[in-house]
Parts: sequence; C-alpha cells; structure tokens
Amino acid sequence: MKRLLLFAMPWLATLTLSAADGLAGLPGVTPSPTLQAILNLAVADTVERFSEQGVTTNQLAATVVDLTNPDRLVSASYRGDVLIYPASVVKLFYLAAAHRWLEDGKLTETPELRRALQDMIVESYNEATHYVLDLLTGTTSGPELSDEALTAWVEQRKAVNRYFQSLGYPNINASKKPWSEGPYGRETQAIQRFEPKRNFLTTDATARLMLEIATGRAVSEERSQQMLNLLRRDVYGPVKDPEDQTHGFTGIALLVPWREGVKLWSKAGWTSETRHDAAYLEFPDGRKLVVVVFTTDHAKERGLIPSIVRPFLEPVEK
Repeated sequence: MKRLLLFAMPWLATLTLSAADGLAGLPGVTPSPTLQAILNLAVADTVERFSEQGVTTNQLAATVVDLTNPDRLVSASYRGDVLIYPASVVKLFYLAAAHRWLEDGKLTETPELRRALQDMIVESYNEATHYVLDLLTGTTSGPELSDEALTAWVEQRKAVNRYFQSLGYPNINASKKPWSEGPYGRETQAIQRFEPKRNFLTTDATARLMLEIATGRAVSEERSQQMLNLLRRDVYGPVKDPEDQTHGFTGIALLVPWREGVKLWSKAGWTSETRHDAAYLEFPDGRKLVVVVFTTDHAKERGLIPSIVRPFLEPVEK
C-alpha cells in the first residue's frame, strides 16, 4: 500500500528538503528520488501516527544511505543538514578521532584507553568519554581559569572539530563532554563565555561517518573494523534491558520473526529532550543501509525511530 501512496500523493515531495549533492561533504553519494519519496512518506506517516502525542515535522531529522552497490551509493535526507544536539551519538565522532590519533602516533594504545573506548561505545558511559576527550584534546576539566587561559583551553578543545573539518564535514561541534550531572568549573565557564554552548551534529554528517566506518574508509580498513566491533548489536540475543542501545531504538523495528538475520551496528543517544540512533544494517539478501534518525522533544516515545526505519526494511527500487 505504501508503495502505491508514493505516487498517489505527490504533495509529499514538498514536505522535506531535497537531498543535497553528496553527503555532508562526501563525494560519490547520489541523491535518490525514490529513497527520498519513501523517506518523505515515512516522516508523514510518523507525524500522523503520533499526532496525539504532539509530534511535528520539525522534531524529526533523518538520513538514509543505500550502500548495497558500492559503485552507486544513493541517499535521501529529511532536515539532514539541521544542527541538533546529538546526545551520546557524538561518541561515534570521538571514537573515530581516537583511532585517527592512534594511527598517527598522537595517542598510545594502552589497556586503559581500550577499556575507555569500549565503555564509551558499548555501555555509552559518560565518564569513559570524558577520559577519551581529555586524551584527544590535551585538556581536562577542573577549576575556573583566567580569561586568557580559558580562551586557550577552548581552542584546544576544538581539536576534534578541526579534524573533521579537514575531512570536509561542515558545520558540526564535537567539543563538549556529555554529562549526567554537571558541568562545573571551567566547563561551565566555557559554556557561559563561548558559542556554541553544546555539541551539535546533523544526521547527514553522522550518516557520512557511519558510512565511512561501514565501508572501511574511516582512518583505515583495520581501524574501521575495530570500530564496527564495538558498534555491533546482537538484536536477536537475550534482552537484559529493553531500553538499551540494541533493543530500544532501531532494533525495535527488527524484532519480528520475518526480519531475523539482519545485522545491526549502532550508536544511540538519549536524554530528557532527545532520542537518536545512528545505525548500519546488513540484510540476509545482501542489502546494506545506513539509517540515522534524530528526534527531539519526545525522548520517551520509543516508536518514533522504528516508524522512520520500517519502510526501508524491504527492498526498494532506486
């Protein structure tokens, strides 16, 4: 029925921003009108389904990349260039930066760093992320600083931004520590004195990084595989916590008998304001997809992300 609606409701094409050329500065990814139409419909269906909860189009953003054919990567994007607070999805960027630093000899691989990277991605621990960001930037949290020292400290904290900007990632901020409580001291000073005050990502930029990890192009093929090992989610395994990264986000859409065998790699983000997921999916029939969905103002609504993802779980003519 949905496939028919794509052609029966041409007004859906005006619902979203059209996919940009390339993907967040990455050449070789072509916008797909068919994928775009399906994404438009997924957004429209989701807003209608959750209208009683007050969900609106400006509370959703999504980017989809089909990488089944490595010679013809195609994408679709809805508000994919809009800056949104990423919550723990930013840890994906810290992971990639850490592997770049390790590859370049700017960091030394130690058991403690390996433990921190695993806890940052697998468990999504904020404390582990603090340690990783300190190593990446040569900064630490602590007492307030003088104006001059604070300015220098903030510039050091932009090291990850500078790395991704050098790769052509536009307009993101990955320089802040995620907090459960806090921040305090110089962290608060920096928020009060300088913009931007929070981390910001786009679904386009996040999809690009997930794509590069999935295809072995993030730092190196070997390091991309190490990143994937940490991102792997056993969605069909035992459910210890229905709200964990495996079962509480994109995985919800996969937990039906006829979708067994789909492999999932992901990094979720969840706060009192946001519910996000960045996922890479491999299907038994050989299809490969990156799907990134950010949602705001409805953090407890578990159905939003799977509602966007489900239309892409069946083969699509591109």
